[in-house]
Amino acid sequence: MLIVHLSDLHCGDSRFNPEALDVAVKEINELAPDIVIVTGDLTENGFLSEYELAREHLDRIECKRTIVGTGNHDYRSTGYLLCKRYFQKPRVLEFRDVVVVYLSSARPDKDGGEVGYRQVQWLRKILDERKDKFKVVALHHHLVPIPDTGLERSTVADAGDVLRAITQSRVNLVLCGHRHRPWSLVVGSSQVVNVGTVSSKKFRGFFANSYNILKIEDNRVNAQIKVVGGRTINFEEILNAREPFIP
Repeated sequence: MLIVHLSDLHCGDSRFNPEALDVAVKEINELAPDIVIVTGDLTENGFLSEYELAREHLDRIECKRTIVGTGNHDYRSTGYLLCKRYFQKPRVLEFRDVVVVYLSSARPDKDGGEVGYRQVQWLRKILDERKDKFKVVALHHHLVPIPDTGLERSTVADAGDVLRAITQSRVNLVLCGHRHRPWSLVVGSSQVVNVGTVSSKKFRGFFANSYNILKIEDNRVNAQIKVVGGRTINFEEILNAREPFIP
């Protein structure tokens, strides 16, 4: 099973790099992944023209099983009303022995994230009904602080409750965006993998546009960082780096 995870397009921002996104889409199509997951911040301010631009780019991804979620930037300026018009709200995707559950963590005009009690209980129910599946949970905001991203202000407000649900339900893989910094760690039995920004020039600790490639085989995850237009990097390489990583 091959999953591609990208995030933080920021269409409409002055730091948006359309050329990088064009290259990334071409590379992703060449990979022919089974599932593509986009974890939000499609736009900069949630404006109509930005949603149109984001859909124009993402419509070129040639994958039938594509989840497009939203982030805090998409919920600005009542953008939460527009996202439903341009992207079907993702909830649960199942393919072969894998189930992907998308959590909405964005709240209108707030940078920080929150999942909420009802959504956590819904997550537990979905996962408990699919105990034999390889379980993937995706959301925009990060659940734990990420190195090289400055003072922490915007983790999920109820991250503790979310992490408890994830660990007790024995989720295999958790995918997050938001901080524009690839990172990976293990929490309980879950591998938590953060992705960088695919097309924004606002870098933190990893100075290149990138997305993640995740190969799942025998219930094991091999996660790699793909520099847009460049090389593929193993996570160990950046985890062991003593300074911010410049590919």
